[in-house]
Amino acid sequence: MWLTFRVDCGLEDFKSLKVADFFKTTKKRGENIMKKRLAILGIIGLIVCVSFMVMIGCAKKSAVKEQAVSAEQQAAAERAAKEAAKKEAPPAKETTITEGKVAPQEAAATKEVITFKDVLFDFDKFSLKPEGRDTLKELAAWLTRNKDKSVLIEGNCDERGTTEYNLALGERRAKEAMKYLVELGVDAKRIKTISYGKERPLDPGHTEEAWAKNRRDHFVVTTK
Repeated sequence: MWLTFRVDCGLEDFKSLKVADFFKTTKKRGENIMKKRLAILGIIGLIVCVSFMVMIGCAKKSAVKEQAVSAEQQAAAERAAKEAAKKEAPPAKETTITEGKVAPQEAAATKEVITFKDVLFDFDKFSLKPEGRDTLKELAAWLTRNKDKSVLIEGNCDERGTTEYNLALGERRAKEAMKYLVELGVDAKRIKTISYGKERPLDPGHTEEAWAKNRRDHFVVTTK
């Protein structure tokens, strides 16, 4: 009986040992499975985070792009409005015959701005040069078309010489231009002359270039 009891006890211990090993193995497998699942969940979470960040970045880029497009559209609309305003605005009333400066007397006497190129002279001369004759031809043609206009011819000189001498020289220059206009068919009653001598220089400089500009006849249009 005693032998049988030892054998039986040994078998039970053997069985108990197998069962314990089985549970240990099962526990390790469960832990490994759990670790794998946690790793998979971590990877999935990382992918979700990266996707979310990419979506936010794309949204910001889209917003910036939309703002740039909106700014360009606004600028284009402003330019179109300015161009439309320019087209609708009535043009300034201005008649330009040739290049030149508008005299204060002309602005006071007439409403429309009319300018003529000055006729220039050589030093100490009052005879007309070819380019001066061409300018007077254009002036005569314009006066012929505008019968209600008259012209004042202002004779001018450079600063060299006495006041009396330059006044006389300026008068001869104005008279020479008037004579040529009359030859071209302009009524002498529509032409007046005056000499300012060296008192009204166009260029206040003291060089040959400045003096060449000041030896001139200037034309001021008035309404009869």
